[in-house]
Amino acid sequence: MEELEKYLIIGLGNPGAPYKQTRHNVGFNIVQSFADKHGMQFKHASHLIGDFAQGSFRDKKVFTLLPTTFMNSSGDAVRRCIDYFKVPLDHLIVVCDDVALPTGTMRIRSKGSCGGHNGLKSIEAHLNTEYYARLRIGVGAPGGEVLADYVLGRFSQEESKIIEAVAAKAIEVLDLWIGAGIAAAMQVANSAPKDQVKKEEGEKNG
Repeated sequence: MEELEKYLIIGLGNPGAPYKQTRHNVGFNIVQSFADKHGMQFKHASHLIGDFAQGSFRDKKVFTLLPTTFMNSSGDAVRRCIDYFKVPLDHLIVVCDDVALPTGTMRIRSKGSCGGHNGLKSIEAHLNTEYYARLRIGVGAPGGEVLADYVLGRFSQEESKIIEAVAAKAIEVLDLWIGAGIAAAMQVANSAPKDQVKKEEGEKNG
């Protein structure tokens, strides 16, 4: 019997109750919701340094991991999971927050720099490459607030509603990435919401 293709989805965040629902844990939350949708149950896997769930989708084997290393050491868990299951790097995607994107937007890239994100920086160091896909979820800029305080803070009630909507779209994008490939997923993820397009057009015309 032919072995199913393997895909690995990593959600970035910090483990523990104090960090739940913070901006920095958007990746955790989306991957948890993806697993819930597909009936995948997380269990702690000490050998992978994370909470792990697996299942199948569209005749593909899908692994999901929420590293419990804390954000700054995420790469250790990612490297272990890739090596253990022998997942090719072009079948890896990392879901994370991004302060450079407005709240309610998302972007997929097939490669790129860490952009100052400590989780991505750790992954790049452990994989020794920036050639891996990442789905970045906009959490807005901190303004005058200290960056560390901002990303470890929680969304306002209004922001939470926006994030809930973008999370639902992100799950669809992950499904598309597995089923149809990154180009198809990029076409959906990288299209700005209508209100964002209008806002940008207004700024240009203004």
